[in-house]
Amino acid sequence: MRPPPKWLLLGGAALLLAGLCAAQEWFGGGGRRRGNWRGGGDSIGPIVRTEGGVSVNEDTVRTARETVSHSTGTPNWTNEPGFEDDVFTFARIIYKFDKERIRSQMAWINDYPDSDLNLSFRLQQLTSMKVDPNGRTLKLTEADLCRYPFIYMVKAGRMELRDEEVPILRKYLASGGALMADDFWGDEDWSNFEAQIKRVLPKQKWVELPMDHMIFQSPFPLHLKFDKSSLQVPSIHLWERRGVTYRGGEDTHDMHVRAWLDDKQRIMVIATHNTDNGDGWEREGEDVEYFKTFSETRAYPLGINIITYLMTH
Repeated sequence: MRPPPKWLLLGGAALLLAGLCAAQEWFGGGGRRRGNWRGGGDSIGPIVRTEGGVSVNEDTVRTARETVSHSTGTPNWTNEPGFEDDVFTFARIIYKFDKERIRSQMAWINDYPDSDLNLSFRLQQLTSMKVDPNGRTLKLTEADLCRYPFIYMVKAGRMELRDEEVPILRKYLASGGALMADDFWGDEDWSNFEAQIKRVLPKQKWVELPMDHMIFQSPFPLHLKFDKSSLQVPSIHLWERRGVTYRGGEDTHDMHVRAWLDDKQRIMVIATHNTDNGDGWEREGEDVEYFKTFSETRAYPLGINIITYLMTH
């Protein structure tokens, strides 16, 4: 696996925050409203649907840019000719899930493609990173997995690893790759995700990252403003209806940031449990108050901190 570039350093947190405040106008905060959506797919075949009802073929899709936005649109940008491959790429993993059982909910396609492209834009705009404007969408079995040192899974509590994927993911993580899992809630989701990772890393156990960990300190000093549960990001639908950040029962109230470490204490897997950072990235232009309360102060800073740390440690 190609090691992450050494130039992956960020500017000051004050500049980042100022950029976020100004850039929210690009997305037309409070713009186009959400439509009804159907998730999970209408059959057991490779076709699944985004929250906007757009069909996506799991077997042929390669980039987030191929799929139409269902929120307030996504920005585009270009990188200097000749350096198109010398970039950070947000890579989303397509995974197996029970499409018959999860017909009216989302799995790997949740928040896609808007969250991928919005976060990629923020990284390009607010840091010194050069970022792929298209993103990547792939399965663990694809030959070019090793080109992407960061991979992302959403709704990871619904993920089922195929037998052939287990050694592939183990090799990927042992070779320097890192997995971020986001937007899964409650004890049942956690138990399933933990069991799947146990198949991959049978000798490792997860640890809860404390607020004095560098992930919460740089470039955004989140540890100075928040305790962990106050970093929780709700889905915009839940927040607008009920005004709460958690969902369901008591087992969803407390946010967790857990990690599996290798023998040298490098993070291989990081899981943001009982929080929906993806909605903070995806929905930033739909509600000004939601943007200011969650996207600007929680979801983007934590996402940027996590990617920065994983790519430099």
